[in-house]
Amino acid sequence: MESTWLLDSPSHCAAAIAKGLLQIRAVELRPSDPFTWSSGWKSPIYCDNRLILGYTALWRQVIRGFEDVVKMACPGVNLIAGTATAGIPHAAVLADRLGLPMAYVRSSAKGHGKQKRVEGSIYSGARAIVIEDTLSTGGSSFSAVEALRDEGVEVLAVATIFSYDFDVAKGRASDAQVPVYRLLDYHTLIREAVAMGAVSDSDVDALMAWRDAPDRYAAPNS
Repeated sequence: MESTWLLDSPSHCAAAIAKGLLQIRAVELRPSDPFTWSSGWKSPIYCDNRLILGYTALWRQVIRGFEDVVKMACPGVNLIAGTATAGIPHAAVLADRLGLPMAYVRSSAKGHGKQKRVEGSIYSGARAIVIEDTLSTGGSSFSAVEALRDEGVEVLAVATIFSYDFDVAKGRASDAQVPVYRLLDYHTLIREAVAMGAVSDSDVDALMAWRDAPDRYAAPNS
């Protein structure tokens, strides 16, 4: 695997997507009044990329970014796989644009019927890219990678709209030997947020400290 585990999209669309996410409030930044994630982590940022589905111009830009990853960085891909549920709509549109079959990966096997975890058009020997909306710890993304491998699918890459760039995700990518392509990285998001006035220059240190140690974050003046 390449020494760089997180690779930018070949389309260089990061700044434009950052602006779009901030404008539609898919990303909110509150360094002094952090959100609480389901993991219990206190976070100065909340990202809800499901809102992209309601903004067609931004969504088209995201799909074009994914198209560039497939065409320029992952030759030989013949299957688009989305993570359930957030990656499914992007994977479906991308598969249609590229004329490729699509599948999706549940977080766990279905409890009835055929009890399948991977749904859609799959076969042993297929070469897939996994589409995710947000990469945080990488747990769901790389669990999907393993589920596809269990079906005999070769996973060439994971592609995500946004990545927090956490070290724990880096470790999972390294263990899985799968590169990750991101349309938007954390540093670019924060830079654009400052430029747009969503946060102040004085907030940047706190935002970067959280990124480096999210499990130990303390809000400024807390």
